[in-house]
Amino acid sequence: MNADRLPLFCDTALAERIERVEAQLVAEAGEAARRRGADRSGFVIHVAGGVASFAEEGSPFNKVAGLGFGGVPSAADLDEIERAFAACGAPVQIELAHLAAPAIAATLTERGYRLESFENVLGCALTGEQERITPPGIEVRRSGDDELQPWLDVVADGVAHPDTQGLPSHEEFSRRTLERAERDLVAAGVQRYLAHRDGVIAGGASWRSADGVAQLTGAATAPAHRRRGVQTALLSARLADAAAAGCDIAVVTTQPASKSQQNAQRRGFDLLYTRAILVKQPTPRRPPAPRREGYRPSIKPAEVDMQVRISRQTAKLDEVVAFYRDGLGFPRSTGSSTTTATAE
Repeated sequence: MNADRLPLFCDTALAERIERVEAQLVAEAGEAARRRGADRSGFVIHVAGGVASFAEEGSPFNKVAGLGFGGVPSAADLDEIERAFAACGAPVQIELAHLAAPAIAATLTERGYRLESFENVLGCALTGEQERITPPGIEVRRSGDDELQPWLDVVADGVAHPDTQGLPSHEEFSRRTLERAERDLVAAGVQRYLAHRDGVIAGGASWRSADGVAQLTGAATAPAHRRRGVQTALLSARLADAAAAGCDIAVVTTQPASKSQQNAQRRGFDLLYTRAILVKQPTPRRPPAPRREGYRPSIKPAEVDMQVRISRQTAKLDEVVAFYRDGLGFPRSTGSSTTTATAE
């Protein structure tokens, strides 16, 4: 890390680029979940530069990502999204970058969304060849196809025992859910890495390339191997491979003030922007109230208006019939409706 370097500046164009590839990843992971038959009710809805995705019950890919860099969503757009999540019995979770269109936050607040948490997006410019850092006793290499399950195991173990530094995540996932989500990421094209410490699997990580952006899509160290440089080695290996692949920027998402954020900043990452996590719970459906004895359904105003108009037209017809009946010498009927007038 160069102490004289300038911090990476993030304008709205760079934020839009990062959010676009984030939305692509969420959509592709959700599609992977549906291909394996996770949930037939799953969906991907494109809206205002982002996507709304439902993969399966409890999935971390049930969210709205990348919103607000392709205009402001209309009320009809938000209605459609909220109905789709409600049909799946899930809340709507929107991850909104603070560099997105400002009007969106006000709109969501008016619709009943509540702030649940924050997450930070950090970035690092990839210029030139990146140094590979390998502390003594640690080896990092790509995970082969026959190592998928060991990779899943170490990542799940690490995530199940998070560091307590910083703000806690607002979400918790079961081990089964995490493993299924990681499989979906693999199907979406992430590249996997395993770290060995003294010959034992100690950690795992992954990354993905899109539009010149290297997305660091997760890393975890088994609790017994922490504070030994495993994360540093996994990070440097991915950055070196991302630079070699032609990426010009690497990004990572962390919890605010977490150990992950601290490690990333030590490696030259800068805080680019923050996402607000806004959530709206589905409105529970009320069962119909039981009918009371003698209950009569209320008549809507439109129905009342129609009945009045029909009554007026009937009265006018009665007057016409009476006029001709009197002129022709027909006796008057005791009825008031035209259907009761008879000729003898």
